[in-house]
Order: sequence, then structure tokens, then C-alpha cells
Amino acid sequence: MRINIFGSTGVIGKKTLSLIDKHFPDLNVDLLCAKSNLKLLINQIKKYKPKYAFLHDHEKISKFDYKIGKTKFLNLDELKSFLLSSKSNLSLLAISGYKSLYFLENIIQNTDNLGIVSKEAIVSGGHIFKKKNFFNKTKIFPIDSEHFSLFELFNKINTKIKINRIILTASGGPFYKKKFDSLKNIKFEQAIKHPKWKMGYKNSIDSATLVNKCLELIEAHYLFDIPFNQMEVLIHPEALVHSIVEFDNYITQLNLFQNDMGIPILNFLCQSKTKYKFNDKKYLINRYTNLNFNDVKEDIFPIYKFFNNINKKKPENLIKFNIGNEFAVNLYKNDKIKYTDIYKIIKKVTSLNLYSSLNTIKDIIQYHEEVEKKLQNFKI
Repeated sequence: MRINIFGSTGVIGKKTLSLIDKHFPDLNVDLLCAKSNLKLLINQIKKYKPKYAFLHDHEKISKFDYKIGKTKFLNLDELKSFLLSSKSNLSLLAISGYKSLYFLENIIQNTDNLGIVSKEAIVSGGHIFKKKNFFNKTKIFPIDSEHFSLFELFNKINTKIKINRIILTASGGPFYKKKFDSLKNIKFEQAIKHPKWKMGYKNSIDSATLVNKCLELIEAHYLFDIPFNQMEVLIHPEALVHSIVEFDNYITQLNLFQNDMGIPILNFLCQSKTKYKFNDKKYLINRYTNLNFNDVKEDIFPIYKFFNNINKKKPENLIKFNIGNEFAVNLYKNDKIKYTDIYKIIKKVTSLNLYSSLNTIKDIIQYHEEVEKKLQNFKI
């Protein structure tokens, strides 16, 4: 059994490799891909001995031998050729941002099972996935806890039962009790301190602003064909219930498990047909007495109301919402804007008048680049 990992040096990639190391000794790592963390990638290569490796920041490897042991570094064209001429049992796509779309079509042709954590790829390309039967030969396995919980439930329930409503839960991040207007001077280091999850900085900031949940609503819409008017968000600070499904027979299903990304990753790795016994006591839930669920308050998370009012029938609006957020988070990370400016920028970018046909992955990538070009001289 073989696996390719796109985003091996990120939080999800590192967690996946540690679980393979501990529980799946027969799962061979064929390919490791990273953005720019060469030092960690080299350490991973030495430990897992993949056939190939890819670093997006290619200049970093131009100064030394293109091989480490038996592992060969690929350039972008070689990576695409490798994917098109080989076959993997599993692939993990854990690249943050829309640039994961650069790899998606080739990955689909290469793998039997795709674990996907890159919500931005689905947000930007979801409208064409079903139209073109994009995932016809590849089984999609969502790794985000909310979509994983829905995926597991929908695979087990009687499909004849009608669903009335889907609720995605949000922990609320580090500021869920604070008024948005009071957060102007919040520092980046404060915003990335998530109270429940260990995530990369992008997801941590998105959780703090609640943009993460807006993107997850889009993702759920595309992955499970759920109308937007049948979905909503509740604040659940304990982060144990990941989604709630209300059926038309008055039964409500709470999908609850520990706030540990190891759980969806383990379930994904089990697609390799490797036998694994789920007997780790730290994952067992025996007694929880305080489970709180609260409505999203506009004066704490104003982005949620703005998102609900967007015309979601136009894919370009959802893409601009996503681009505006990526752009704003990077500005905030580099100390060029205030925390509260993230919301203002998203609103302004989403209102940009820029249309494209958006019928192919190539169209979507070009649209992203056009919007980003417009943002070069952007002013709040």
C-alpha cells in the first residue's frame, strides 16, 4: 500500500506521518511535498525514505544535490509526470490555500482514496466538481472534523430519512466572549492561540474570526449537496460535538468525538485495508456534563451575517470571499493591518466587480490570479 502526502511539513501532514509510523508499518510513503520548510522535509525524508520529494520553494534545493539517499527531488513538471504515470492507494491533500488546485486534477488521476483538508480548494472549485463528475474514480474522504463527522454519519444512515437541518459547530476561538469592536489591537500571537485545536496559523485566525465556519458551510454544500438554507452554525466552546443533524422524524443526531485530528486521520488511513484496532482509551468518551450551544452573535462575529447575505448562487462571490480572507490574513500576519481590518477587507474584496466563466480548474486559478493582481494596490 502506498501513500502520497501533499503538505507533509504542516500540522496535518506531521500528524499523519506520526500515525503511519506508529500504527501502519505496511503503508509505504512514495511522495512527500512541502511548501518551504526544507529542514523538516529533509528530516522526514531521512526517516520515511520516500521515492520522491517536492519543495514548492525550489530555489532552496538548487544549491545541493537533488537526491537524499535514494529519494529524488522533483520539479513541478516532473511531479505532474509522476502523478500521471503512477498509482497510489492513498493521497493526503493538506495544502492550505487555493494553490492546492494546481495539484488536484493530477492527484485525482493518481489515487484511489483522497483525504482532503484543503477547504479552499473545494470552496473555489466545488461548483464544477459535480457538474463534471470530477471525483468519479476517486473516493473523497474529508478530514476536517465537521465534514468527517457528516461523512461517517451519511455512510451509515438510511438515505430515505429526510434531513431537515445541518448544524456545524464552532468553538468560537480565543475571543468568543469578546465584542468584535474591542479586538482592534489584538496581536497575531494572541489570535493564533486556539483554546481547543492545534492548527496552522491560517486556520487558527479563521477560527478566531469565524471565517473558518463560513468556508466549511460552502464545503459542506459542495461535498454533500446540502442547500445553504438548511445549514447554520452554533457556537460550541467544548468542541466535542462537531456537527448536528436534525431529521424529519424528530430525531437529532449529535456527532461527538474528542477534539483530536488524529481520529479522522486514523479513519482515513484505514482505507489502506490495514487492520487497526480502535482501542486507545484516551479517545473513549465516558462522561461529559457541560455541553453548551449558543447562537452566533453579530457583535462578536459580524462576518457570519455578511456571509449569510452573500449571493451564493454566484461561485465568484464565494471565491472572492475566500481570496479576500487569504489576502487579509497574510497582511495581518505581517503586521500590516489590525485584526478587525480582516473583516473590512473581506467585505471590500467580495464586492469587487470581476467576472469570469469559471468552468475549469484553469479558469479558477486564473480568476484567483486576476483578483490578487487587483489587490496589489489595495487600500482599506
